[in-house]
Amino acid sequence: MTDFAVFLGEKVERYIELRRALGYAFDKQAGTLRAFVRHIERAELDAPATRMMALDFVLSFGGAANSRAVRHGVLRRFYEYLAVYDLRTEILERRAFARSRAIPPPRILSEGELTSLIDACSLISPRIPLRGSTLATLVGLLASTGLRSGEAVRLDRGDVDLTSGVILVRKTKFRKDRLVPVHPTTQAALRRYAGERDDVFPTPKGEAFFLSSRGGRLSAGGLQANFAKARKIAGLDEGKPLRPHDLRHRFAVTRLGLWHQQRADVQALLPLLATYLGHASYSDTAYYLTGSSDLLAIAAERAFLDGGAA
Repeated sequence: MTDFAVFLGEKVERYIELRRALGYAFDKQAGTLRAFVRHIERAELDAPATRMMALDFVLSFGGAANSRAVRHGVLRRFYEYLAVYDLRTEILERRAFARSRAIPPPRILSEGELTSLIDACSLISPRIPLRGSTLATLVGLLASTGLRSGEAVRLDRGDVDLTSGVILVRKTKFRKDRLVPVHPTTQAALRRYAGERDDVFPTPKGEAFFLSSRGGRLSAGGLQANFAKARKIAGLDEGKPLRPHDLRHRFAVTRLGLWHQQRADVQALLPLLATYLGHASYSDTAYYLTGSSDLLAIAAERAFLDGGAA
């Protein structure tokens, strides 16, 4: 290992500590910076940190253009920190990688499609029924509460109150905790799953609420893989690929449509929806309210009726 790699590794760790002390989770960014140090170590590069080093590292990854832009942005801010300790550090350009601002529209499932998806969960692994039961309960939970999929797989047993029907979501995207009350049908489904889970694994290996087929915590990768299998079985692979995160969109759009049907004051209720979804500001919720054809029809009908009443 070169002296530069050692120096860089020490500064990366201090920088990560600093960012976390300021309240940032900084997990993915920390992974990027540590991967950069390994890149420098493998290539046996010497100081100073240059633009070319950063570009070579970013381009060594595949993926979308936005991913490269994000990695470069993480390095750019670290380089600014590093320059305090080594004045020879080259400052990275802000626009070295163009970033698309286009937001791909979510896929909003109909009631029939959601039912088909949940039914398909039981077919993903006939020899291991708990795998399908775990996925079906998770899909139902995401669709009925709008939880982020990462929040759901991180739930511990103590976070899910099966008596009161309230879920404690810890350290969310914005490092805050929040309480999420669930519908009685969702509460019943969670209680049913907990019974099935405990029958299969009467002696838990940890605190996780949702388990893998081996009894450990279900991972995000495991959820994605099983979700893809259920999606295919349900015949939902045509068109735009369905993601677990689309169920969060569906929850928000469905709730907004229901409020319109109830002729409620939607603008006054949006901050409540933002709080329930765990957004730092109510403007963030607007991203989830992409208009489906059904939602637009409901809103247009209400506007027509309200105009006629006036």
